Amino acid sequence: MLLTNATLATMHQGTPYGLLKNGAVLVKGHMIEWVGAGDDLPAEASGHEKIDLDGRLVTPGLIDCHTHIVHGGNRANEFEMRLNGASYEEVARAGGGIVSTVTATRQADEAALLEDALKRVDALMGEGVTTIEIKSGYGLDLETELKMLRVARSIEKHREITVKTSFLGAHAVPEEYSGNADAYIDEVCIPALEVAHAEGLVDAVDGFCEGIAFSPDQIRRVFEKANALGIRVKLHAEQLSNLGGTQLAAEFGALSADHLEYANDDDAAAMAKSGSVAVILPGAYYTIRETQAPPIEAFRKHKVPMALATDCNPGSSPITSLLLTMNMACTLFRMTPQETLAGITHNAALALGIDDAGVIKAGTRADLAIWDIEHPAELSYRIGFNPLYKRMFGGKL
Repeated sequence: MLLTNATLATMHQGTPYGLLKNGAVLVKGHMIEWVGAGDDLPAEASGHEKIDLDGRLVTPGLIDCHTHIVHGGNRANEFEMRLNGASYEEVARAGGGIVSTVTATRQADEAALLEDALKRVDALMGEGVTTIEIKSGYGLDLETELKMLRVARSIEKHREITVKTSFLGAHAVPEEYSGNADAYIDEVCIPALEVAHAEGLVDAVDGFCEGIAFSPDQIRRVFEKANALGIRVKLHAEQLSNLGGTQLAAEFGALSADHLEYANDDDAAAMAKSGSVAVILPGAYYTIRETQAPPIEAFRKHKVPMALATDCNPGSSPITSLLLTMNMACTLFRMTPQETLAGITHNAALALGIDDAGVIKAGTRADLAIWDIEHPAELSYRIGFNPLYKRMFGGKL
């Protein structure tokens, strides 16, 4: 298949957005064979099915690199509680928050979890998403953590999308271990990680380093086990306070540190040294009405790659729109449209440790999004508007 007469946002060349006017993309099987100017088509392009895109914008398929899409129930009641004055932390300490979703997730069977998750996946796919990361963490026991990861893995059998899984057993302390987080880590979290890894269900290991969750020392034990199993790590860090989670993540060469509202210049410097990606999550900032913005200027200064994700979850970020997330990042954090598009393509791929997606170049997967717009900035500029024209996954349009 040959896509012609396109404006390509390749996201890897020296120009802004890697922009290429009158571009063409030659697709062979599920891979991109050639990318270049329409006037420079290689000889092997002759005879291929040609699709004239009439100047439309083509970007890499979008990547949502931080989601909690698999879960039971919803937390609309807590949304109402916060609007009546309760803080996110107060809701959690009163038995709500993550723990309330744990109850609903434990009670749901795999079929029900899958059915609900696919609705959210469909919303993302409808905006050009071709890769998503999905975390566990609403089970907090062996059986349910494995159940969540199996559901996440099964999504690829039902939809044309790539799924990467993260084991998030260190997400919260369940009620049965209240006041005994260390025992939970040793008796549930680490053993569950070992079993999940043995079943091939884990692509990365995550944790929540926060006063309402786990300390850096507790997360360290989980990360040490991940290292022993040969699994890369990432971390929810500095969302509500600064406990040193970002420094810990950098010490372990984490793929990413996520949220980061309370991170500082030293944290950014440590991430730059470790090569970790800063995953910015404006949906959570917006939903819990946070006032401390992540240190975007520090990440720029230290050249820390910034990714962007929905953080789709039932409590603090019930969002299934990467396009809205892009606008939020621009409006709330003053990220540029180019930074936000890089954040859901190239840098999002870095945050997941994948090198065959997130850019348009020969040798990568033919995962593309084709838009009824002229310039990439329009993707961040509009609110509540979806200009997707076509979506390509693995060479299938």
